[in-house]
Amino acid sequence: MRFKSGFESSFATFLENNKVDYEYEKHSITFVPKIRRYTPDFYLLDHDMFIETKGLFTSADRAKHLLIKDQHPEMDIRFIFQRANQRLYKGSKTTYSQWCDKHGFKHSESEIPRSWLKTRT
Repeated sequence: MRFKSGFESSFATFLENNKVDYEYEKHSITFVPKIRRYTPDFYLLDHDMFIETKGLFTSADRAKHLLIKDQHPEMDIRFIFQRANQRLYKGSKTTYSQWCDKHGFKHSESEIPRSWLKTRT
């Protein structure tokens, strides 16, 4: 399978090594105000969750995810960052992880916490 980045590829290897069934870029989510489509990186089949892997987390990415969260509150979209303590931009006091905490997104650095992989009931 071809991935868009080395980070996505290493994350897929992590999933495979931990026997987590996933789909890569197979789902599309529509959002507005101008009709757009977002394709999350990974969907974890047995956990009904989407994972977005991020190296750079731009202001456009953040705005998009706030719209999607507002318009699709039933969807569980979580972030895996290469560096969760990276600042949003040069001079910002806010990190990627702090932004996620403020807006109610679950997140981690590099790999999925075991607690995310507990079997659903």
